[in-house]
Amino acid sequence: MEKTITKESLSLLPLKHFNGPVDVIEDESIIEELVNELEQHPVIGFDTETKPSFQKGKINQVSLLQFSTNKKAYLFRLNKTGLHPALTRLMANSTVKKVGVGIRDDIKGLRRLSEFNHAGFIELQDHVKRVGIEDTSLKKLAGLALNFRVSKRQRLSNWEAPHLSEGQVLYAATDAWVAVELYHKLTSEFPECEAQTI
Repeated sequence: MEKTITKESLSLLPLKHFNGPVDVIEDESIIEELVNELEQHPVIGFDTETKPSFQKGKINQVSLLQFSTNKKAYLFRLNKTGLHPALTRLMANSTVKKVGVGIRDDIKGLRRLSEFNHAGFIELQDHVKRVGIEDTSLKKLAGLALNFRVSKRQRLSNWEAPHLSEGQVLYAATDAWVAVELYHKLTSEFPECEAQTI
């Protein structure tokens, strides 16, 4: 596997997004049941989205919490449901690996909503640095390890909108799904370098 990828090489790769079923959860009464589903999986992708703030010093709360298996994505709209106890239980569950890219800030943002202990989180950036990969953004890692491009167009959109657009749903599901795909690819290619939890 190459250690870096140029913008030009990345732009030549095919664009891909998650194409499985996506649950957008706005009703807290079904969260327990969906977390039970997620807890059946040994590895899930993890990410969050926050409405961008264009005001100096103002930080918005995390609006969306994403988990994904390789077959299904779950988007929890925290601005509508709050951080449900079943979700904090999942994030403290050390038997379920929650993998992502640049996740320390995501965890910090979630803990501003509700204090919880976290366990089983794997930062893929730490993993790839140990094997000499220099480009550590999700976009570049997808290009290097999975040979496809992911769109970042929706990143600065309004994650607190009354309804998420189709583009937002695809973007959010893709980010969490790509993390699972990266984890499987990297651990199969570099088995000697099992990712540590943070």
